[in-house]
Amino acid sequence: MGEIVIYDDGQISLELSIEDKTLWLDTNDIALIFDVNRPAIVKHIGNIYKSGELDKESTCSILEQVTKDGKKRKKIITILI
Repeated sequence: MGEIVIYDDGQISLELSIEDKTLWLDTNDIALIFDVNRPAIVKHIGNIYKSGELDKESTCSILEQVTKDGKKRKKIITILI
């Protein structure tokens, strides 16, 4: 991924990944932006992929992160269009 930018407006704080003028966020961050629960975002993204409106290969990526306790975990991120 490209540049990491921290966004904080006093109410929402997000860590955004920007690559080629494209924002990449995980489903938790997208849910926070739209003030809904994560399952709603997952459902809608799944329906978008099923309908063929967007291609999963070009709009979804797996990013490996190291947590505060030193463990590695995979984080699925999606383009915010």
